[in-house]
Amino acid sequence: MHTQNESLQDLQHIKKMMERSTKFSSVSGFSAIAAGVCAVTGIWFVVQAIAKWMRNNIGNLNVDKDDLATQLLLIAIATFAAAAISSFIFIYLRCKKLGIPVLGMSARRVFINIIIPLFVGSLFVFRLATSEAYELIAPACLIFYGLALVNASKYTLDEIRYLGFTELFIGIMNLWIVGYGLIFWGIGFGLVHIIYGIIIWWKYEKNGINE
Repeated sequence: MHTQNESLQDLQHIKKMMERSTKFSSVSGFSAIAAGVCAVTGIWFVVQAIAKWMRNNIGNLNVDKDDLATQLLLIAIATFAAAAISSFIFIYLRCKKLGIPVLGMSARRVFINIIIPLFVGSLFVFRLATSEAYELIAPACLIFYGLALVNASKYTLDEIRYLGFTELFIGIMNLWIVGYGLIFWGIGFGLVHIIYGIIIWWKYEKNGINE
């Protein structure tokens, strides 16, 4: 009986080791929090830019929107870059602490499974913008981001899957509640990321636990 228990423990240990080798489990809660803070900050700059543009163009019926579109594009690029860089820094620090390669096989699998839906989504969003279907850009971003997370979740923490489903739900809601894209962006990319990051930190990092 004792030998059987030891064999069972050995099998469980081997299974856990195999899961670690195939899953990127070094996601940092601080990386999600940083991405959420960047998203909220970016939305604040967008609101300020729109408000300033509206003040400067009151009563002008033939106003040119190119300047505003350029500002919003620059803000979006800066926000994405800040979120990506800050997230990578925290993930790198966590991987270094755990002795796990940042660009290992599991990390590459996560990246590939995320980048494909995001690339297709970026093309779709670009087409929406050129067609002036601006009210659909926010939900499209949330939906394709959610699909990317769900697609990559099999190679990382299970919580990523739930984050993806949450983003999908928020994006689908925004399809029917149009005109409030910035609010849904703030919830999906900002608030949800911050809450998710806190949960990850509490569950895996607070006491040095890693699955």
